[in-house]
Order: sequence, then structure tokens, then C-alpha cells
Amino acid sequence: MRINTALILCAGFGKRLNPITLNTPKPLLEIKDISMLERCINLIKKLGMQKILINTFYLKDQFSIFLNRKNFNIDIKIIEDGDHILDTGGGIQNMIQDSNENDFIIFNPDTIWSDNYKDEILKMEKMYFSEKLENILLLANKKLSYDKKLKGDFSLKNNLINKEYEKEFIYIGCQIINKKLFIRGKIENYSILEIWNKLLDQKRLYGYESQKDFYHLTNLDIFKKLKDL
Repeated sequence: MRINTALILCAGFGKRLNPITLNTPKPLLEIKDISMLERCINLIKKLGMQKILINTFYLKDQFSIFLNRKNFNIDIKIIEDGDHILDTGGGIQNMIQDSNENDFIIFNPDTIWSDNYKDEILKMEKMYFSEKLENILLLANKKLSYDKKLKGDFSLKNNLINKEYEKEFIYIGCQIINKKLFIRGKIENYSILEIWNKLLDQKRLYGYESQKDFYHLTNLDIFKKLKDL
């Protein structure tokens, strides 16, 4: 890969999975004895990346304990949101502000990541650089979602994302994005959706279609069903 640093968003409260997330942060929940975070880290290693930044806020101490217990043999650094949670946009901006890199791959660990995604993500990265893009989102048709209640977020045509037609595609929690899209002077609580919506308006939000079945920890009911698969 030509991207060296991956970010994993781990700061959220996981409220839709209460009560189990009252004591365990969502990324550390386990499916078949492997935590969601570990699955994500294993994929990042398979992609040949050099460094991982993880942001934390809720139950943050559990992440350093977890990482100390495991030996992932890759450079992993925890970056705390601080006194207040920063949401996805602010959290990413806070993680990348001191980095010398320009392009980052970002994962949400509430998707069940596996090596199956490796080739698609490498192809998405190749497109990102060959087309000189500043962003690209990994999307799947909602037919591939295990959770049939999930609605589509976007339409996708010729790798360009829009909201004008029937929204058949779901963002599945992996994106590549350029640092210059985070131009706020101050780091504060805001969603990555603000940046996406601006790009949508400019017809500059891009997508890459995944063909894999999509498993996602939407809520407690889905979590229980996935554990029994």
C-alpha cells in the first residue's frame, strides 16, 4: 500500500448495544472469541501498513490494557479525544493533526472485518491514487447486508456518490481521505458527514463497491444473532 497510516475510530459510547457496552466498549466486544478491534487490526496488518492510530474516549483505559495484553507487532498509538468526545470528524482531525502523512485509511470497528476485504481495499487505494482523488468510501449494496433493516445511505454511479436516485448503497466503515479536507482551525465535535455533504454538493464524493457480505454490529439483537452464526 502507498498509505502508511490507518485510523480506527474507537471513541463512541455504543449506546445501541446497551447494556453490554456499559462495561465494555463496542470495539472490544467479541464475536467467536475475537474482538471487533482485533479483527480490524489483523486486516490492517494484512494490507501491509506501518502504523495505526486509535482514538478513545469512552472507557478509554480498557484499550491500553487490551493492546498491552496483545502483541500485534505493529506500531499502534492511542490518541485520546480529550475532555469532550469529538465525534467522527473532530476525532479524525485530532488524530491526523500532528502526522506528516497526507492520506489516511479510516476504519469503523463495528463492521466485522476479515482478510476477505484485502483485495477490494487495495483496489480502492489504487483507484484513489490513479484518479488523484481526495476521498473514497467503501460501499456495499444493501442486499448484501446481514441486517436487513439497514437503509441505504447513497446512490453510486461510475464511482461517484450521490443522493439523487434510489439509495441502494450502505457505507460499510472504510474510507480513504486526504488531510486537506480537514481545514478547521479548531478541533471540535463534528461529524464526518459535514465533510461528505460538502463534497456531495460539489459532486466530489467517490465510492468503491464491495461485493462482500456485510456484517455490522447495529444493535443488541444483531450482535446476539452474529454470535450464534
